[in-house]
Amino acid sequence: MAMKPLAVTAYTMSNALGRGVAASLAALRRGESGLRPCDFEDATLATWIGRVVGLEDEALSGEFAPFDCRNNRLARLGLEQDGFGVTVRTARQRYGADRIGVFIGTSTSGIGATEHAYHQRDPDSGQLPGHFDYQHTHNLFSVADFTRRWLELSGVALAVSTACSSSAKAFASAYRHMCMGFCDAAVVGGVDSLCLTTLYGFNALELASAHPCRPWDADRDGLNVGEAAGFALLEWAEADDTRPLLLGYGESSDAYHMTAAHPEGAGAAQAMAQALARAELRPQQVDYINLHGTATSSNDAAEDRAVLRVFGPETPCSSTKGWTGHTLGAAGITEAAFVWLCLEHGLIPGTLNTRCIDPQLGAGVVLESREQALHVALSNSFGFGGTNCSLLFGRRAM
Repeated sequence: MAMKPLAVTAYTMSNALGRGVAASLAALRRGESGLRPCDFEDATLATWIGRVVGLEDEALSGEFAPFDCRNNRLARLGLEQDGFGVTVRTARQRYGADRIGVFIGTSTSGIGATEHAYHQRDPDSGQLPGHFDYQHTHNLFSVADFTRRWLELSGVALAVSTACSSSAKAFASAYRHMCMGFCDAAVVGGVDSLCLTTLYGFNALELASAHPCRPWDADRDGLNVGEAAGFALLEWAEADDTRPLLLGYGESSDAYHMTAAHPEGAGAAQAMAQALARAELRPQQVDYINLHGTATSSNDAAEDRAVLRVFGPETPCSSTKGWTGHTLGAAGITEAAFVWLCLEHGLIPGTLNTRCIDPQLGAGVVLESREQALHVALSNSFGFGGTNCSLLFGRRAM
């Protein structure tokens, strides 16, 4: 039996393209990237990044002052776009504050606050400054705690941190909690912000490109780190629901290597197959795939093999990381939101910056954006160590 679908009642996204859904949709239609040469703090790296402008000047204050860090500033910014906070507060009146769960994916959380604290430590004793608050900033639960407090929710709340699949796997966690009766609705999201640890870390791994990233390109040479916040309110779907629906999900773990994906995409293929099975759909019924598509040589090759194994070469697919960069723990929610936009507006986005598809790759990668009615679409998120998650979304005809 197919899983009971969840409706995406409301959603919002903020990233390098701008604040709110409209900014991302407009950029998709214009084919305009949000990537820029690295200008983050004092990073001296020859790479491009996807930075959200203005966070440096938007401190949290009052009762939320202890949470003040770039990650929670980004969360606050995201929560107040597209009327999302108002919608959740209305749902809170309907369900009760203790019956709406909060499930947030993040990779590095507020590690930037710890970086700043170490820069400011006492030169003699090494003691960190007194204002540093690990619990409310760097702690992985910090952004989930902030989100539930900002929305005045008191139900189950948790953070998922599985690298780049974090905020995709948050959907699966929310679904299971709702099925078990722990909550009646769920705020699902992801927030990851730029920090020196990830910028220099990917650079040390020789995975950061000195150019705007080029997924599936013959000359691809690495990713661009970005930052983003995205949130969705999930409720059980009604029979005549015309909103985007979560139809299926699939999760797997390669356990192949500490960072690299399985070279044949074994776990990725398993996650996609699981999502189809839960939705009781055939590969031919999927109209579009939003690829994980990081633009690194090995990851694109592994995902290509997985897509070919499950779908073959005909299903249209693309990577949207040329618009936002790789937003790490927020990639799952960001690219799920892109899929919802595609379903709602009949759009297949091209793969920005890619000019010549690698002849060794065979998936049906779309280079130029096109208008096309979509009914079912898949979003892939594959993280370090082979933590894979695929989300299958659909929309009933109006």
